[in-house]
Amino acid sequence: MGTSAVQEAPKSLAAILRQIGPGLIISANVVGSGELIATTLLGAEVGFILLWFIVFSCFIKVFIQVELGRYAISEGVSTLDALNALPGPRLIVSWCVILWTAMYVGTLFQLSGMLGTVGQVFDLLFRTDPAAWTHTLWVILTAGAIGLLLFVGRYKLIERFSIAMVVFFSFTTLAAVFALQATKWSISAEQIRSGLVFGLPADTAIAFVVFGITGVGASELIYYPIWCLEKGYARYVGRRDDSPEWVERARSWIRVMNVDAWVSMVIYTITTIAFYILGAAVLHGSGADVTDSNLMAQLSTMYTETFGTLGFWIFLSGAFMVLFSTMFVATGANARLFADASRLYRVLRFRTDEHRQSLVKFTCIGIVVFLSIVYLGTGQPVTLVLIGGFAQALMLPFLGFAALYFRYRVVHPQLRPGRSWSVLAIISFLSLVVIGAYQFLDRL
Repeated sequence: MGTSAVQEAPKSLAAILRQIGPGLIISANVVGSGELIATTLLGAEVGFILLWFIVFSCFIKVFIQVELGRYAISEGVSTLDALNALPGPRLIVSWCVILWTAMYVGTLFQLSGMLGTVGQVFDLLFRTDPAAWTHTLWVILTAGAIGLLLFVGRYKLIERFSIAMVVFFSFTTLAAVFALQATKWSISAEQIRSGLVFGLPADTAIAFVVFGITGVGASELIYYPIWCLEKGYARYVGRRDDSPEWVERARSWIRVMNVDAWVSMVIYTITTIAFYILGAAVLHGSGADVTDSNLMAQLSTMYTETFGTLGFWIFLSGAFMVLFSTMFVATGANARLFADASRLYRVLRFRTDEHRQSLVKFTCIGIVVFLSIVYLGTGQPVTLVLIGGFAQALMLPFLGFAALYFRYRVVHPQLRPGRSWSVLAIISFLSLVVIGAYQFLDRL
């Protein structure tokens, strides 16, 4: 990271908004990984009682997200390089990278579950039997399309694709919530009020799993610095030399990153709330039993109840786009993480960035092949998605620790946030510890 790419950050809000992007990519990943499936299932199971929990889950993790982004911009290193620099035991790599490796496998299971739900979308669209060979064909074609697009594209394609998908499905989901008011499942102010008052259902297990993947989950917290680097934020700041000019550039680009993170938080929080309300009002209200085999068919009723037959087609097109975009973004990020992990584990060495980019492209192909094998070998999309949520929830406390370590021990003092922000970051970390500990103890 030399000085040739150094540039000043925009000052006006309009100019700053033209430089955002990593957060929008994360939003595309968030909406499909947790919101469409896990959040809706939570609403279907417990009703409105955990609406406050959904809002809290989306809001509180942004502080950790921004701290990881702050470190990436100031130091110019990838997420795994950052985690590998943490103090503590090592076995080739740091203890935190070893924990991430276990979570990485769980994340791939989660993606394989989403791949299966795309197959269910095509089954509904073409009215084919989910048990027939055509279901396998839809899964393979979807995986192939994702692998091909990522093989030929780079950051700009991912950013533009993500923005288009987020805009479309967010709009249709919000429209479905408003249209719900004209049906027997209309939502009352009392239901919303009761959901915003602290309360817990008898069975809290699924709620804590959902916490791991709603808003920015552990995967998105790891992905975010990667996309910040690819966007160019750290490159624009330049190599750290602690000069007054460098500090001012870093502070300015961190401000851009803050806007990016909070804009994306608003987008995915609104969409998450909409999914939860649809699940609580329609699926919970009707007593629907959502299983692995009927997942997409049951979720489609949220739209047919509000838009009629047209809603069925709106849901199918939207569900395909949001699931496809999530897998598209996550596969691209996971391929980059695989390349970084290969270097850290000393399996491969990259003489040039072109060598790394080549591995990333071929890893994208390898990942979609793996996802296809896992899903077709199990056929349980809901279970696979929840496995990923469990793995991410366990990883969250360690990412929170890493973020605070970087904030207090590594980041330049003049780039550190104020006291109020730091307090909220600590609260965020403590909430992640509670969730992770609960998940661990619940499985003993």
